[in-house]
This record gives sequence, C-alpha cells and structure tokens, in this order.
Amino acid sequence: MMRRRFFIGASLGLAAGSAGAQERPVRFSVTGSMEQGSLAMGSAPPGSLVALDGRPLHALADGRFAFGFAPNQTSPSVVTVRYPDGGGDSRPFTPTLRKYDIQRVDGLPQNTVTPPPEVRERIAKEAEEIYLARLVDSGGSDFLFGLDWPAPGRESGVFGSQRINNGIPGAQHYGVDMAAPTGTPIRAPADGVISLSADHYLSGGITLIDHGQGVSTAYLHQSQRLVASGDRVKRGQRIGLIGATGRATGPHLHWAMNWFQVRLDPSRSTRKPKPEPL
Repeated sequence: MMRRRFFIGASLGLAAGSAGAQERPVRFSVTGSMEQGSLAMGSAPPGSLVALDGRPLHALADGRFAFGFAPNQTSPSVVTVRYPDGGGDSRPFTPTLRKYDIQRVDGLPQNTVTPPPEVRERIAKEAEEIYLARLVDSGGSDFLFGLDWPAPGRESGVFGSQRINNGIPGAQHYGVDMAAPTGTPIRAPADGVISLSADHYLSGGITLIDHGQGVSTAYLHQSQRLVASGDRVKRGQRIGLIGATGRATGPHLHWAMNWFQVRLDPSRSTRKPKPEPL
C-alpha cells in the first residue's frame, strides 16, 4: 500500500513536469486508432509502473498495458510511466473526435422501451450484475492479439448512434449489431474467461468474456447460451446462438466491448475484416 501511494504521488509530479520531459526521448509508446471509443495499447520497459491520470494501471511483466478512450471524451488522458531503473516520463493523449449517427428503431416491444414498474427492480439488479462483471481486473493478455468478428450478418446498428426507440429518445448505442437468422453461431473473438452468462430482461441471453486487464466483450439477445460463468474459452469457440431475446425487433447479435466501465467500439479492435452478410 505504501508503494502505491508513493507511486501515485510521483506520477502526479511527473505529469506536472511533462513539458520538460518532451525535450528528450520518451521510453514508452501508445498505439491504436486513438479516437473516441477506442482501445489504446501501451508498451514500456519491462518492470515499469504505469498510471493513467494518476491512477495505477495493471501492466504486464513485459511492460505492456492498455486503456480506453470514452465515446464522448474530449480531454486528454495522461499516461505516466516510472521506469525500473529510476526516472520516468509522462505524456497526454487526446482522442480524435468521431461523428455519431442518429438511428430510429421502430417495432420494439413497448414493454422493453417503457418497462412496467414491476420489472424495474429486476432491470436494476441485472444492470448491477453487468457492472460488477466489468470490474474484473485479471492479469490476462488475450486481447493483445486483436479480435475476430464473432458472427456473420448484415451490420444493422453502429457504435455510438443516438437511438430513437419507438419514437422515444434513448441512450447512445454502445455496440455493433449484426442481423442474422436465429441459430447462427456466435464465436469467441479471442481467448478469455466467461465472467457472466445469464438471461436478462433487456439484454436477453447475455454472455460476457474477460480478455484481461479490464478488457471485456459482451454478446446480447442470444437464443441459446453455450457457455457458463467461469468457463475458459478459446478463439473461434462457439459460445452461443443468435436470437431476438430481450429488447430486439428481430434476430441479431449486439456485440459490445469495454475497458472496465468505459464503452468501446469493438470494430476498432478487430484483426480480420468483418464477414460477408448472410
């Protein structure tokens, strides 16, 4: 505990002097699409301590780390690295802006747009289950090899779009939708551990996979879940079948990605092109 408090204080001190640090080579790097709603990958000398905005990050022994830019973030994220041989560097990273669409969705079951009072407690409890599953901070690194698209289908919903549900303004759509027939297989886009598998009122059949360092992916509206909480899954393994459970107008997969509670666009972290529509 003493070490963590010292590091946070040192991190803030380094951040304050970041202007001077830019005059010499910086010994860590950050890569990725570097835009709103994207995952950034960092690399520092092995054994380094890393902080984001003064808070320690989970870095691998080889110095690799990750963090996410929020969908509407406009302020910089400050990364500070304390090297094992002493000294350190601090740099700000500001995501580039994205323009999000407005999407009207009609034909939803009205009880999922304006849920009746008797199910609101259930919805709140299920939202808490998802929140807690996304708090997992395992030491895994499965996400570092990129993500495959988990299912074929027509892209029927994009990340970040403002949803108008049955004429009622809703929240932004934090995922990618793929419309495909009920029963179409859903495959794990990378190795990981199942942190949640359940049937929810709004999400329908839902599965969350922990890929390490707070990076997780989620699969909603499944007609059938083929894995259970605690299962270890491999890239390409069938984890469920596409359906229309929960708040849906037809069979499709809602594919979501997070860095802890930060919503990310999974299509910005793929290693292969998306499959052709069915």
